[in-house]
Amino acid sequence: MGVAAGPIRVVVAKPGLDGHDRGAKVIARALRDAGMEVIYTGLHQTPEQIVDTAIQEDADAIGLSILSGAHNTLFAAVIDLLKERDAEDIKVFGGGIIPEADIAPLKEKGVAEIFTPGATTGSIVEWVRANVRQPAGA
Repeated sequence: MGVAAGPIRVVVAKPGLDGHDRGAKVIARALRDAGMEVIYTGLHQTPEQIVDTAIQEDADAIGLSILSGAHNTLFAAVIDLLKERDAEDIKVFGGGIIPEADIAPLKEKGVAEIFTPGATTGSIVEWVRANVRQPAGA
């Protein structure tokens, strides 16, 4: 959101009723180990809670992990709330069990990237580095 200083800040969130967070924790750790600041929100977050956290934490990106099948609704809600709160500079990316046919429509709604099962932590870290603001001095 503000001046690009310090490490990239990423909110990793598990929206909705999905109770499986192992993948989200693995991604959070990989981003942290790559030098990013990570705020993990925990399970069962509403889109409002996720966007509030991202704004309060001055996050550069939100990473959503969705396994419940509610990806179309939950991604759209987060994107819409960011627009309503004039925080569209926060990039949204995500992963989980998302059918190939849903990826293009999600990107059209404003989701920057979708990672499906089999994506490596290294590829996610590299995508964040390449597509979210660069830390000062990079």
